[in-house]
Amino acid sequence: MTEGDRYATAALPLRARLVRRIAAAGGLADPRWRSAFDDVPRHLFVPVYHRPRSGGGFTRLSVDDPDPRARARWLSGAYADVPLVTLVRDGEPVSSSSQPSLMAAMLEALRVEDGQRALEIGAGTGYNAALLARRLGPEAVTTVDLDAEITGAARAHLDAVGCPVAVVTGDGALGCPERAPYDRIVATCELPSVPEAWPRQCRRGGLILAPFAAGLIALRVTGPERAEGRFLHTPAYFVSLRGTGAAPRRDGSGAPDGTGTGGRSRASDTPPRVLESELFRFLLGLYAGDADVRWTPGGPTVTAADGSAAHAVREGTVLLTGPRDLWSAVEEAYALWCSEGQPPRDRFGMSVEDGRQWTWLDHPDGPHRWEVRPAPGAAGVSRGRS
Repeated sequence: MTEGDRYATAALPLRARLVRRIAAAGGLADPRWRSAFDDVPRHLFVPVYHRPRSGGGFTRLSVDDPDPRARARWLSGAYADVPLVTLVRDGEPVSSSSQPSLMAAMLEALRVEDGQRALEIGAGTGYNAALLARRLGPEAVTTVDLDAEITGAARAHLDAVGCPVAVVTGDGALGCPERAPYDRIVATCELPSVPEAWPRQCRRGGLILAPFAAGLIALRVTGPERAEGRFLHTPAYFVSLRGTGAAPRRDGSGAPDGTGTGGRSRASDTPPRVLESELFRFLLGLYAGDADVRWTPGGPTVTAADGSAAHAVREGTVLLTGPRDLWSAVEEAYALWCSEGQPPRDRFGMSVEDGRQWTWLDHPDGPHRWEVRPAPGAAGVSRGRS
């Protein structure tokens, strides 16, 4: 028996256990998707991955580790229901394999049907493309990524399992027009806005599923410039889109330090603890557009791409820096949060129409809607997680 055969045999109970756990939590209700997760060996897509260390940095686990105990930990970890960092550059993760239960939820939410064609934005390891191919057939699946190193590895992994999916190196925000039209487009990186090319490359009635504001938006395409839909109930955290048109990076250097020595201060009755609510942070992301919450000494800090920041001191004082009072957005979002009874994600939606994009609560034309501000330039695509 070869080393690969031994791993394949040892992986079978680990894969079966992972599938049972996803199903026990309510996932993989469609037996065809359960069969895909049963059949596709995740360990072949993550021959190397990196676990974050508590003190910083990463621990490398790989199939080629000379220590058999380390190889056993690698194999077991490949079938844990956790995301796995698969590529690190300059100490920063740039590509990952997503949490399998989240992948299952997204694939089921695509509601694919026999004979349909799918485009994946963000090739990652190739594992998600292999699952799609198991359901639709390899000839029906295209996966795109900006990074040649990532697409090269994904292509090799897919070839190793005999799954000849089309792997394309290119700007995924432009889609893949040479293989269009598609019935489904799924993205595995968080977007600042929906790229214009995607609805154009989808058939009428097609579905676009993408991470946005730490949620998952499912958009039904009604025309080349139009799409609309609601957010799924599940949270989703993905690597941000990178490349031309990506959201501006922020370094937090202008944020108040919480000591009372930086910026200006004012009082506020809005309790900082509301920012501990994942659902409220989702609402704030839609309401304020570019607001981002970080946990800093003394309390949470909200930052924005223009350099504005607000640090909430739990005694009811807010420290502000930058050109605008960012805490006012928190106060306004909190008022809406209270008046609407802490609305869940699936009460929110998004509309794309003739160059405009906006998010909304309950109805596209209702009183609570917010314009989506596309990032400058043509939208590019990040390294994905799949």
